[in-house]
Amino acid sequence: MSHTHILGFPSIGAKREAKVAVESYWQGKISASELLAVGKQLRARHWNLQAQAGMSLLPIGDFAWYDAYGLNTAITFSVIPERFNHNGGEVSLDTMFRMARGRAPSGHDVAACEMTKWFDTNYHYIVPEFTAKQTFTLNPNKYLDEIREAKIAGYNPMPVILGPLSFLWLGKTKGSVFDKLDLLESLLVSYKQLFAQFAALGVEWVQIDEPILVLDLPTVWQSAFELAYNQLQHLGVKTLLTTYFGDLQENLGLVCELPVDGLHIDCVRAPKQLLAVVDRLPTYKVLSVGVVDGRNIWRTNLRAAINTLISIKQQLGDRLWVSTSCSLLHSPVDLTLETSLDDELKSWLAFAVQKIDEVKLIDKALCDGIQSIDHELAACDAAFASRSKSHRIHDAKVATRMKNITPAMAQRLHAYVERANVQKETLHLPQFPTTTIGSFPQTTDIRHARREYKAGRLDDAQYHELMQQQIKQAIAKQEALGLDVLVHGEAERNDMVEYFGELLNGFTFTENGWVQSYGSRCVKPPVIFGDVSRPKAMTVEWIQFAQQQTRKLMKGMLTGPVTILCWSFVRDDQPREQTAMQIALALRDEVVDLEKAGIRVIQIDEPAFREGLPLRRQDWEHYLQWAVKAFRLASCGVQDATQIHTHMCYSEFNDIIAAIADLDADVITLESSRSQMELLEAFQDFKYPNSIGPGVYDIHTPVVPEVEHMVNLIKKAAVHIPADRLWVNPDCGLKTRDWPEVEAALRNMVDAAHQLRESGL
Repeated sequence: MSHTHILGFPSIGAKREAKVAVESYWQGKISASELLAVGKQLRARHWNLQAQAGMSLLPIGDFAWYDAYGLNTAITFSVIPERFNHNGGEVSLDTMFRMARGRAPSGHDVAACEMTKWFDTNYHYIVPEFTAKQTFTLNPNKYLDEIREAKIAGYNPMPVILGPLSFLWLGKTKGSVFDKLDLLESLLVSYKQLFAQFAALGVEWVQIDEPILVLDLPTVWQSAFELAYNQLQHLGVKTLLTTYFGDLQENLGLVCELPVDGLHIDCVRAPKQLLAVVDRLPTYKVLSVGVVDGRNIWRTNLRAAINTLISIKQQLGDRLWVSTSCSLLHSPVDLTLETSLDDELKSWLAFAVQKIDEVKLIDKALCDGIQSIDHELAACDAAFASRSKSHRIHDAKVATRMKNITPAMAQRLHAYVERANVQKETLHLPQFPTTTIGSFPQTTDIRHARREYKAGRLDDAQYHELMQQQIKQAIAKQEALGLDVLVHGEAERNDMVEYFGELLNGFTFTENGWVQSYGSRCVKPPVIFGDVSRPKAMTVEWIQFAQQQTRKLMKGMLTGPVTILCWSFVRDDQPREQTAMQIALALRDEVVDLEKAGIRVIQIDEPAFREGLPLRRQDWEHYLQWAVKAFRLASCGVQDATQIHTHMCYSEFNDIIAAIADLDADVITLESSRSQMELLEAFQDFKYPNSIGPGVYDIHTPVVPEVEHMVNLIKKAAVHIPADRLWVNPDCGLKTRDWPEVEAALRNMVDAAHQLRESGL
């Protein structure tokens, strides 16, 4: 029997019900049982959506309160670091939350586990921590309970679990140096126990995610797949090995020969691999083909997808399954909730619920003939014709400006060493200067004002006055704390990308297009549908006002071109690099205007710079060339005395440190406190030429760091970076924190800087 399925569904709920419940639990407003009840309701709703759309297998275990990959898998196999004082048995909700964020309603505060990007997405996973003496104990109740829930409701559940090799690869070793593959045999014992329990509950299929198979794997890891999957066969369940985000390439033969019952491939990101896989696939195996994009919001071209699969269907028959390219975790939930989008633009889009329908329509056409979906196909064709011909897409002025880009536009006037001397003479900063990354807490008052303004209950003058009050308060607090370079706090900004998108041409916005970034943190990415340009200044008025409130240096805050690109739903009708250059030109205008307004420190955040890196090394050079060019195009229109900062966080930057240096920012601030300055190991072999601020305050946990802790982190950094080029700052922006903890942490941070100055380091 052929199946239709998806690889996973968003946990957050169409109206972010999971976020509300989790934060209410953290605040003590609801109990653990009430939280779990919300999860049960959401799962039932999501399964019903899939069943009503005709999905024959429903993913189970994809629901997560914080992270469905690293954290949920670590809990399933009891990979709990010793500092969390887990004494065996079932892992509690509070232990899970303490692992994720360092704090829960019960238990002592503790250093949270590291968090980083999930491949090249803006989703963050909790990094598993392995020790040389690691033991694995099965903790299966989450899966077993959800399987029972689904079966009672009459559904056919397919448990989804991160595969053993991907689990080990994506984790980090702690303590003594050892090979993570040494843990594989022991880990497989627990996987086999888990699969046996699935079989006992009548589960037919298990989805095993092994996304690392689209990476450049060492030979020893390729061999480990054969060892692992030979042990994971004949356990009473059928196994669907899933890969996504890229092409199998040299791993194709290995994967096709593994003793699994089915294989899933991503034919949105890597369509060319389809025929090669079909040619190598043994006759007993199922092939699940992801032809509906799980990572973007554009409608699937049904006719093209069907034409791609018709001959494959004739060849494979019921062994061809239709699916999404990856989990729909990366997609908003339901397009029908969007009431403000105009009909034309809305017709171009599909969210998770609509993507499920697309999967079923493609399968129906393959099984019953293309005429069976004539009505739906006509609507799809009309939408694609509308989009291709729309006057809203292209701007002749933008095209002309793109043609006139010159190499000189991506170069500062002089090298860093010369600029640094000029900046030292004009900015008069102390050693170990202190600053923050940009945002301050988005308080209840700020959010209320924004809602009232959006609803039309506040006019422009009233709203501006309220935001100016917030800016004054933020500046007063920073001056009292003794920070050296101040920020205005970004009270007027709803989101670091959405704010700019609202002020640029070529963008549109949703009301409920939320996706999970990490934990309860959700973002609502803008939609880039056309050519990008800046009709007027976006930040100058706010920063000018802020600078008028203080004699200290005020830092202008912008989001960089690569991050705006990566954290938006990007048009798919032109190369991404072309869109990035359009954004860079718009930002260049803003940078020049800030300088003209007297702002001498300008930060252009690029936290997504590493995120955008292709998964295969052979593709890195091209990406890094245009990504670096985009940043420099945005930043290089200023004089030497203007200090350009950038910020990056929660990614592995060590392997692209040379490209980061090529950005030629005067100062770069990096996330590094959770990893205890591990990031700076890159500087052992690479002499970073400019100034750097390794974060000393982990803002993704409510725990306030001690002065001594921050002093020690900077001393670690000073081993690699000369002290006269070190800044002291948090890991990231502070919008998600509360003022009391922020003030306490920043007070300690400033004290740490003073101690470092006095130490003569």
